Amino acid sequence: MTLEEYITSHIDPEGEYLYRLWRATNVHLLHGRMASGHLQGRLLKMIVEMIRPKNILEVGTFSGYSAICMAEGLGDDGRIYTFEINDEMEDFARKWIEGSSVADKIVFAIGDANVEAPRLGINFDMAFIDGDKRTYLETYETVLQILRPGGFILADNTLWDGHVLEQPKPADRQTQGIEAFNYYIAHDNRVERVILPLRDGLTIIRKL
Repeated sequence: MTLEEYITSHIDPEGEYLYRLWRATNVHLLHGRMASGHLQGRLLKMIVEMIRPKNILEVGTFSGYSAICMAEGLGDDGRIYTFEINDEMEDFARKWIEGSSVADKIVFAIGDANVEAPRLGINFDMAFIDGDKRTYLETYETVLQILRPGGFILADNTLWDGHVLEQPKPADRQTQGIEAFNYYIAHDNRVERVILPLRDGLTIIRKL
């Protein structure tokens, strides 16, 4: 038994619908491991239950797994607005989101969240950034402007499979984007921050 298997056997179950979504994501989509999965999904749900946000912004829907997990933690009047820039993901993600028990809490759209989210005119309580790593800094600044004081940003993949430690520094733009984001956040006096070594790294940021 691996450590992750031990952990997932001692936490709340994933649920049959999410398990089927996880399996379908990994069978039918490239880079299926990008989906949050059991452990991170349960953490996202619990964080939502702790923060008790009314409006959540998600940047990067992918297959819809994380959106469904966060929606499970929302109150009756809560909504999650999730944007996916890759229009090839729409048919897959929309089917699974609309088939879930929390479909009424999820507003799914294809488009660039950096452009579309500010147009909603919503003051968000929480955001989950899991989109293009090359534009994490741009997305962070966009989100920070439409996040209420005291609100939380969760940024995924901030350890980037350990590439942030590599020497010499990798030349690919995704790794460079993550490194620039991490450095920027560490020195931003507008927020508090902590990095959790969960899966591929999860940074929790609180707007002051």
